[in-house]
Amino acid sequence: MKVTQHIQAAKETQFSFEVIPPVKGKNIEELYSNIDPLMEFNPPFIDVTTSREEYVFIDRDGLFDKKVTRMRPGTLGICAAIMHKYNVDTIPHVLCGGFTREETEYLLVDCQYLGIDNVMALRGDAMKGQKYFEPTQGGHTYASELVSQIADLNQGNYLHDVVETNNTPDFCIGVAGYPEKHMEAPSLRTDLKWLKHKVDLGADYIVTQMFFDNQKFFEFTRQCREAGIAVPIIPGIKPIAVKKHLQLLPQVFRTDLPEALIEAVEACKDNAAVRQVGIEWAIEQSRELKAAGVPVLHYYSMGKSDNIKAIAQAVF
Repeated sequence: MKVTQHIQAAKETQFSFEVIPPVKGKNIEELYSNIDPLMEFNPPFIDVTTSREEYVFIDRDGLFDKKVTRMRPGTLGICAAIMHKYNVDTIPHVLCGGFTREETEYLLVDCQYLGIDNVMALRGDAMKGQKYFEPTQGGHTYASELVSQIADLNQGNYLHDVVETNNTPDFCIGVAGYPEKHMEAPSLRTDLKWLKHKVDLGADYIVTQMFFDNQKFFEFTRQCREAGIAVPIIPGIKPIAVKKHLQLLPQVFRTDLPEALIEAVEACKDNAAVRQVGIEWAIEQSRELKAAGVPVLHYYSMGKSDNIKAIAQAVF
């Protein structure tokens, strides 16, 4: 079932969350143990992230070979496993970075085989050690190009072959939105222009980057509507969990933290207290957003569910 269909069928704000595939060598049971406590809140869908490849150096008798690897492979397998175990829709994140157009098409064909109806189309981050994003040779440079390829496939247009079939995919396409603008955009107005471009190419809904000030989300939504973006906009929420998030989140995600939140975290004696502050702040955020009628509240769990469960118990 498509995300947009879930939204249309719902009578109130829905709950969803995002999980990260286990690191190579880890068992999927740890992932299940963090999903299990959240299923009581009836998520209509669960997102599964895709990690960029990275370089590792292998010692060969004192000489180091530079190799490319993925530490968290298996996004599609995780999606299939979650669908089978929980009977819930899953949304694989499809990246530009690390994939050629052909590899992207193979991935999308596999999604169709598995009965996956939704994909999240993202450019992806730069590789570790790269200052700026560099496209893979033969791959896409921008998320808009990825959206275009998925939309073309929905019309039965494959890359190199004429495929005569009535069984074309019909993916619901999600894209990212940035209430405080993408870090590489020169202005929010420019960022909104490119977001509308993705919607015009075929994106069906938007999930926002994390934010900690709801007014920024409300203003972002207003400007989206004024720009002619009419698709559903889903707010993304991440509860602060450790003190170092005060530096890490602004540095990595270019998001501002409200002074009241900063002061509350700084007053904490340990990370257990920080975690509780993060839960309480996210509860207040979520209640206000739910009262405003957002279609879904989407939580970035980062592989842990105890704080997300505490938030959901208070909100849903």
